[in-house]
Parts: sequence; C-alpha cells; structure tokens
Amino acid sequence: MQVLLPHLLSHCEDAAFAAEGLLTDARNQTERLVGEDGVTSSALMDREQRATHALAWVATYVEALRQMARWARRLERDKRLGELERLILQAAFGEYLAQLAGGIPMSQNEIARPCDLGLSDDEVQSFLTPPVRELIAEGTRREVRAGIADHLAGHAIAYGDPGLDDTMAMIREQFYRFAQDKVTPFAQQWHLQDELIPLEVIAEMSKLGVFGLTIPESFGGSGLSKTAMCVVSEELSRGYIGVGSLGTRSEIAAELILSGGTTDQRGHWLPLIARGETLPTAVFTEPNTGSDLGALRTRAMRDGDVYRVFGNKTWITHAARADMMTLLVRTDSATSDYRGLSMFIAEKPRGNDADPFPVRGMRGGEIRVLGYRGMKEYEIAFDGFEIPAANLLGHAEGQGFKQLMQTFESARIQTAARAVGVAQNALDLGLNYAKQRQQFGRAIFGFPRVRDKLAMMVVEIAIARQLAYHAAREKDEGRRCDLEAGMAKLLASRVAWSAADSALQIHGGNGFALEFDISRVLCDARILSIFEGAAEIQAQVIARRLLDSAAN
Repeated sequence: MQVLLPHLLSHCEDAAFAAEGLLTDARNQTERLVGEDGVTSSALMDREQRATHALAWVATYVEALRQMARWARRLERDKRLGELERLILQAAFGEYLAQLAGGIPMSQNEIARPCDLGLSDDEVQSFLTPPVRELIAEGTRREVRAGIADHLAGHAIAYGDPGLDDTMAMIREQFYRFAQDKVTPFAQQWHLQDELIPLEVIAEMSKLGVFGLTIPESFGGSGLSKTAMCVVSEELSRGYIGVGSLGTRSEIAAELILSGGTTDQRGHWLPLIARGETLPTAVFTEPNTGSDLGALRTRAMRDGDVYRVFGNKTWITHAARADMMTLLVRTDSATSDYRGLSMFIAEKPRGNDADPFPVRGMRGGEIRVLGYRGMKEYEIAFDGFEIPAANLLGHAEGQGFKQLMQTFESARIQTAARAVGVAQNALDLGLNYAKQRQQFGRAIFGFPRVRDKLAMMVVEIAIARQLAYHAAREKDEGRRCDLEAGMAKLLASRVAWSAADSALQIHGGNGFALEFDISRVLCDARILSIFEGAAEIQAQVIARRLLDSAAN
C-alpha cells in the first residue's frame, strides 16, 4: 500500500492557500466581535478572549503550515527531500489541517473550535478543498506514523533534515557535541541538588562564543545571525535548559545596549558581555504585576550623580551570580504607566548561596522552583541601592519601556529555540527508553501507541523548529517580526510540554522517579509557556497585531 501521496508538495501548497482563506474568514468574524466604530476595542477583546485567542492559534497554525511547505520546497531544490522528510510533511499537514477544521488545543482543556470564532459550516466547508481533505485523510493514517517510527528504529539521533546550510549545520554539530560531553551527563545532578551551573562550564561556553554570538565583531562578538542563535540555543537546551538559557540574559542585555545605549556604553559593556567576563541578569518583573510591565512601581530617584532605587522585584533569573543588571524602574513618580519607566545598566558584585547580594541597598533570597534550576530564581528588595547616573541607558529617562520592547522579538525567538531543544531532549529520552524497556517479551518501542507518540513528537518538533527559524530569518533581514516571534514561542512552548509529557508516559512509573532524566525535563518544559510572555498573553498580543494590521 502506498503511504506517500503523489504530488505531495503541490497538495501542501494548495492546502496552505486554503488555510489562509480560513484565517481570513476567522479574522473577519473576530473583527465583528471586537470592533467598535472601525477600531479594535480592548474591552471587547478581553470579553471575547475565547475568540481572539482562537484566532491567534489559527494564525499560528497557518503560518506553521506555510513554513513547512517552504521547508520542503527548499529541500527538494537542494535534492535533500528524502522519504522521512516527506512523511513528516504529510503528517504535519494531515494533523494540523484536521485540527483547523475540528479544534486546536490551546491548552490541555481548552479547544479552539471554528464555532468559537463564529465561523459558519459553509466557511469550514469552503476550507475543506479536495487537497485539504486528501491530506487530512492520508496524513493522519497510521501507516504514515509507522513509517516515521520505522525510521527511528534504525537512527539514534537523526529526526529529519532541518534545512540548514553547511555553516549552520557545522555550528549545530559543534554545540551538540559540547552539550553531550559537558552538559547532558551532569544535568540531572545539577537539577536534583539545585546547583548553579558550574563556572567551568560557563567559561567553556564563553570560549565557544555563546555570550557574544550576535554581538557585532567590532565589539568583540561573533557577529552571527539570529538563526545561529536559534541553532545554538536549541542544542544547548537539548542538553539542559539552564545551560541553553545562560545566553538569554546576555542576548537581552546586548540588544538593549546596542539599540538604546550611548557610544560609550556600547564600547564599555558589549566587549565585557561578549567575552563572558560580565554575566548580566534581566530585572524587570515585580510582585503583582507579571506581564503588566507598564504598572511597575519600583522607583529610582536622582540624587546628584547617582540614582537611588527603592522597591521590589521578583522572578529574577541568575541574579546572585550576575555582575550586572538591566534594571527597569520608574523615574517619573508622576506617571503610572509605561511613559515614566527608564532602563539602567546597574553593576553589582557576585553573590553566593550564603550571601546572594553582598552590596548596600539590596537584599533578597532564592525562590525554590520545580525546574529550570541551573541559574536559580530570586526575589530582590531595593532600599537605596545606588546606580551612577552615567549608567542610565542612553542617558535618557522615560525610554525604558520602548527600549525593552526592542528586545522582545529576539527573546521570544530564543525562547522558541529553547523550547525546541527541550522537546528534542524529551524525544531523545523517550526513544532511548522505548528501545531498551522490555515488556511482555519485547521492547515497548514495538507497541503502536508508543510508536505513535514518538512519531508525532518528531512531526511537531519539526514544525516548531521551522517556525522558529522563520522568525529568526525575518529578524536577520531587518523586518519587524514580533508576530512571527510570538507565534514561534506560542507553538514551541506547547510542543515542549506535550513532548515531555508523552516521553514521561512512555517511561511509565519510572518517569515519575527522580533518578530518571525525564522527570527533570517535564519540570523544565512547564515553564516555557509562562515566561517571556505567558501563552494567554502571547495569544492576546498575536490577535491584537492581526486585528490591527487588518484594520490598517
């Protein structure tokens, strides 16, 4: 029986076009729900969250399918589109087209269905063109999943061609080897003992250029692309999310300074960050504010040549060990929104577990967490902490929120890449366990539902990876990509949690035991749909962009 569809690529491209039509109908219907005198109403968006967030997920699926079709065309052009890649493509389209028609899981118990968007039966039927129907019927067949699983049976680490050029493939291999040698064997110990990632590992990462990856060569960095950042972040996170996330704070700090800093600030700080001599931390979030950064209350008061900081921050990653904080505070006490916020480059001495913040005017303690432990989380209280006035980013008050917004694209792209790495780690663990675990006289890899889980993990990881690469390429080309970055982060976070959960299920009771790595990966995966914009906030932002762009 033939498994692969003839004319698969052209069918996928036709189906992606039909999906774009469904998205147009969904956006038009949502506009009717949340529009008021031709303008999108924030109050109505809040009231109609079910519809607006469903719109975000539909748009994310449509973009994901579009990028999968383009990935396949590129591979075909380069004569690299093999049987496995075709199976992944057919399964991806079959499953995601079926979900577009029947319901997309926004979370474990929230399914976004066409009726939530006000789509009529006629509009759904218009979407179900012959290519769409055929891909749903053929892409969701058990033979397709079995074909992917058969490939996994003979390949330990090859899960399909990601479509990278020779340079990116070489970078990927270099960091995969580093993670396998220096990270993976020790990650469970660091997690169970709640240890900071050893400084020796950080030093080796520095030598490999992790902290200056995208910093221009003129400032001591490697001057590589955001695509390279994705590749590196994925492979390091595949070893351990804490290691993969070490570069995030450097990336945020460097982008803040590059885009908003003075000439002197760039010349001083960027080489230190690039060399790994200065480890930054991002100090933005406050108790009771969460994603509402415009409502921050921590304040900085000018006192001659210094600012004195008063207030509280929370969920600050790697805060004790960091040498420098990118610190968002309110400098205009007459304001209560984003317009009074300013960004500082605040130096601090390194602390340790016994004395995390050995400096006057600053104290705090660790927040114990389920996972994501390698850098630790802290709450901080400021009581007169001094920052030189020269360390005000850009030497301009009131620009902090705008400066921070310029980093969100890169941060979310990198988070998507980290999520792909965590998902890939889960797949590695699930596959290896399934091949080794014997039940009823054979390896459990032979059981259809175990194989199905592994096959769909391969498919969804491939989808999330291509969406992240797309966002990175848009950033590299200098185009606005907050929409694409948000979609990549939204989907990849869900994929990471799904993969970790499925891999733990494959482990059975052993997956619940702390000695097995998958227990850690499950905990690590859970944070991804919360930080850098919770999934609900992310969906709201995506929907707003879609609706505003349609109105304009």
